[in-house]
Amino acid sequence: MLRALLFDLDGTLANTDPIHFATWKDVMQTYGLELDREFYDQNFSGRLNAAIVANLLPQLSVEAGEQLSWQKEAEFRRRATGELQPLPGLMDLLQWANSQQLQQAVVTNAPVENAEFMLQVLKLDNHFETVVIAEQLERGKPDPLPYQVALERLGVSAEAAVAFEDSPSGIRSAVGAGVLTVGIASTHAPEELYVVGAKLVVKDFADPQLDNLLKFSLTRSPHTIPTTTRF
Repeated sequence: MLRALLFDLDGTLANTDPIHFATWKDVMQTYGLELDREFYDQNFSGRLNAAIVANLLPQLSVEAGEQLSWQKEAEFRRRATGELQPLPGLMDLLQWANSQQLQQAVVTNAPVENAEFMLQVLKLDNHFETVVIAEQLERGKPDPLPYQVALERLGVSAEAAVAFEDSPSGIRSAVGAGVLTVGIASTHAPEELYVVGAKLVVKDFADPQLDNLLKFSLTRSPHTIPTTTRF
């Protein structure tokens, strides 16, 4: 039966993607790289900054890459101040999860400063006792390690958890850890999320299909949901 909910941060708790895209676009323009939406989705979404910079700007030293990442995220936080709003239905879901005594954690590739900033702005900094920061681990998403660490810290099995992710990278991470994953179609088309393993894809947390899936999972393992079930 369901014992824990695991949440990605960017694009899942709040739709930060437009701000990240605009910020990266301006940053990369200074290096002569013009970003369009397709290129951004393929090379930026859900990835660690270190991997992004190493892949696209291999001429930079490690130190210069770290400085660039820091500057980009500081600019993101500046632009995001006053703009971040929780995805529709999120607060109701968290209240329901509390009423069901479900454990909850955030699992993110975001830098620690961004995670702290976003949770404070969303007034969730006291809600999640467990926050897994992928950049503090040996490997980030799409590797399963961040979700494996979250499960270990919560003391629950993968079969007793449901994860929420908006990117193919994040879904691969959660599915790779054996966690049933719900795709949040805030940044990618539903078909992109289904193809990498999402069990259900919804626009936001207010979708009735999600409510049905979670209530089903309260009495049975999420993994027992028949593949033909339509929520």
